[in-house]
Amino acid sequence: MPKRRRGPNRLVAALLHDGLAAFETGIVAEVFGLHRPEMQPDWYRFVTVAEKPGPLRATGGLQVIAQAGLERLADAGTIVIPCWRTDGTPPSPAVRASLLAAYDRGARIVSICSGAFLLAACGLLAGRKATTHWLHAEKLRTMYPTVDVDANVLYVDAGQILTSAGSAAGVDLLLHVVRKDFGAKIANEVARRMVVAPHREGGQAQFIERPIPAHAGGRLGPLLEAIRRQPAARWTVAHMARRAAMSRRTFIRRFEQSTAMSPGQWVVAARVEAARFLLETGASELDDVALKAGFGTSAGLRHHFKRHVGVTPSAYRAQFSLPRRRSIGARSS
Repeated sequence: MPKRRRGPNRLVAALLHDGLAAFETGIVAEVFGLHRPEMQPDWYRFVTVAEKPGPLRATGGLQVIAQAGLERLADAGTIVIPCWRTDGTPPSPAVRASLLAAYDRGARIVSICSGAFLLAACGLLAGRKATTHWLHAEKLRTMYPTVDVDANVLYVDAGQILTSAGSAAGVDLLLHVVRKDFGAKIANEVARRMVVAPHREGGQAQFIERPIPAHAGGRLGPLLEAIRRQPAARWTVAHMARRAAMSRRTFIRRFEQSTAMSPGQWVVAARVEAARFLLETGASELDDVALKAGFGTSAGLRHHFKRHVGVTPSAYRAQFSLPRRRSIGARSS
């Protein structure tokens, strides 16, 4: 008698810990834990797992009680770590052994936001590209130098290991998992139920506040502030050097030592920040934004903005601009 072919393992286990993040845990339950009779019959089954029984503290003063212990990870086809500690505290031997055993048997392991720290601590990200919330990216890179940390993307699919950036980027990754398992149509249905976009343009870079380095003192400090105030001025290296009362060679050397950027890179970064502000206020057309920010043309603005921020100026404005106030007495459409 021929053996019955086994289908994919649809059991998803969320590994929780004391001090868990409520939002990240909630979106995992939303995607994998809701009963969805309209979906295919082999839809996910969901279980929450913790190392020890009892209530776990969550952000916002909530308490969560996991359904099962670590032994349930041995049954899961997918394990999700919604978050983890970022202070360098190593996982317990039991948690580490359970994750490594799951990886060795082929389970898919997914992390959201700070969950990447647990994967890195277990050695599962060594030599791999991964991401986390941009606030934690440098810490992850420093603590685990063998991890190729990309702070700009919303998520990384490295095959058996998948990582996402912070908070809402977890939704992007979880929908990506659904898309891989069930196809775009089903993923779009789940996104529609959640009232979110099934796919977002760009990466994490568009959400990162990039303060322009200004820790340079002496004669460079006033110069950097002047560039901030007047990004559209003609800031050539020769002009900046004269303004700082230095020779061209000395100016370039001291500038790079103080800012870790070349003068040209710094000016472009200042202009991108000026463009971001103008786009967020929504008061100017793109040609005007390009002129006021110092890029000259909308083509120059698009080139540098997309390179630094990861999305086009138009897409950034659509996502981040403040709504324009309707004038008093204006007709309603």
